[in-house]
Amino acid sequence: MTAVSQTSPGPSAAAQAAGVTDTTPRAAALWAGSSYAALFVLAIFANFAVVTRLVDPDDPAATLTALAAEAPVVRAAVLAFGVVFVLDVVIAWALFVVLRPAGRDRSLLAAWSRLTYTAFLGVAIVPLFIALQLSSQPAFAGLDPATREAGVAAAVAAFDLTWLVGLAVFGLHLVVVGATIVGSRIAPRPLGWLLVVAGAAYALDTAAHVALVDYDRYAGVLLAVVAVPSVVGELWLTLWLLLRAGRGSERSDR
Repeated sequence: MTAVSQTSPGPSAAAQAAGVTDTTPRAAALWAGSSYAALFVLAIFANFAVVTRLVDPDDPAATLTALAAEAPVVRAAVLAFGVVFVLDVVIAWALFVVLRPAGRDRSLLAAWSRLTYTAFLGVAIVPLFIALQLSSQPAFAGLDPATREAGVAAAVAAFDLTWLVGLAVFGLHLVVVGATIVGSRIAPRPLGWLLVVAGAAYALDTAAHVALVDYDRYAGVLLAVVAVPSVVGELWLTLWLLLRAGRGSERSDR
C-alpha cells in the first residue's frame, strides 16, 4: 500500500499550478527605480520651480498676485503633486518586495511609514488647490482682497505644515530602509548609512520647525543638512534599484 504524502503545496506552488505568478524582486526594483526617477523630476518642478518661487510667506498679497498670474503653471504643479502621490504608493509596495528577503518585518515598517507619509502628502495637496482656487477662480473675485489674501496665506501654511509633518514620517522610512540595508547588506552598506543620516536629518528639521521660534535664522543650514544626504542617498538608491537590485540572492559585502 503506497503511503500518501501529507505535505500540501505552499501558496507559491499553488499559485504556480494555477498559472498565477507573483512580482519578482527584480521587476519590483525596476518599478521602484523608474518611479523614483519620475518622482524626482515632478517634485523638483512642483515644489521648487513653482511653489517655492511663487509663494512668499511674508507677503500674502504678492503670493495671491503670483498665483493668479501663473494659474496654469500652479495647476500643473498640483497635478504633478498628485502624480507624485501615486508614485509614492508604487514605491512603497515595490520597496517592500525588494527588501522582503532582508527581513519581512522591517520591510513592512518601511512600506507603512512611506504610505503614511504619502497620506500626508495627499492631504497637503488639498489646501494648495484651495489657494489656487482663491487666487484664480472668478467665483472668488467678489471677495474682499484682504479676505482672499488671508485665505491664500492660511491655505499655503496648511500645505507647508501638513507636508512638514509627513516628512518626519518619511525620515522614519529612510532610517528603516537604511538600517535594513546596513544589517542585511542587500545593498552597499555606505548607501544604507547615508539613508539613515538623511532620515535623521528630516526628523531634525521637523523638530527644529516646531522648537525654534527663529527657525528662519537657521533655515539655510538645515536645508543643506537635509538636502545633501537625501538627494545623494535617494539618487544612489534609484541607481541601485535600476541597475543592481533583485538580480540575485547574493549579498553585497561592500
